[in-house]
Amino acid sequence: MSIQTTKAERGAVEGGARRLILDTAARLLRQGGYHQTTLREIAEAVGIRKASLYYHFASKEEIVEAVVNDGVRFVQEAVVAALQGSEGAEPRARLECAIHAHLTALHGHGDYTSASIKAFAFGAMSVPDSVRRVRRAYEDVWRLLIAELQAADVIAAERSPEALRLFLLGALNGSTDWYRPGRFDIPELAREFAALIAPRAGLATPD
Repeated sequence: MSIQTTKAERGAVEGGARRLILDTAARLLRQGGYHQTTLREIAEAVGIRKASLYYHFASKEEIVEAVVNDGVRFVQEAVVAALQGSEGAEPRARLECAIHAHLTALHGHGDYTSASIKAFAFGAMSVPDSVRRVRRAYEDVWRLLIAELQAADVIAAERSPEALRLFLLGALNGSTDWYRPGRFDIPELAREFAALIAPRAGLATPD
């Protein structure tokens, strides 16, 4: 299929509108969900013709995939940076840093992260392989941290690391339903969550 666009539209898209398209799609996906968000709606919100979207994305599914992956990556990059910055600290302190970074990025990039959490929640479309890979890469960050906590006896070795990871990430991501700036303080929430996971630094959770 041959798609015709104006010179002005082509210049706008090629000049950096890809991120604007994703920003807009993330906001619309967060507000209306997968089924209610259309390519025409995205194009109109960006201020370009629908045909111009095809310079960067082949389909709506490809846009959703990019939004979802960015949502995960934004959080992963923040958590990895926090862990790198806390190298040498006590494992419990590193846990708190990771939780703080996750929450900060989660709510700092709310459109992307909410879309990432919700896009595939109700089977709107099959989960692309790239999304599975990106999610696994971030999950591995937490697998390593939990292993570190168990090795330091901050969390009992007999506790299931996979169950703990699912529980913790589920709780953190679930905050998109109830967190409101001004009502909750992220540093305080990070301390509380860390205390729930590891009640006392250097002491494993009792059976």
